Amino acid sequence: MSSLKEYLHTDWAAMTLNDWIGTIITVGAFLAILGMTIHVFRPSNKERFESQRNIPIDDERLGTEDRE
Repeated sequence: MSSLKEYLHTDWAAMTLNDWIGTIITVGAFLAILGMTIHVFRPSNKERFESQRNIPIDDERLGTEDRE
């Protein structure tokens, strides 16, 4: 390993179909997570998400048959 460029070199021609599928899925998942993170932390969406913050712990949403 004489340089970083040699260490990070990729032989694109030697990649198999499974390598390409894995690469595409990994890049797609990264972009989806990045997009969701930007959407959630955008200040203009704060009010919408804050109004739903207590849904997991809201007991009054449950019907009377689910309480016991």
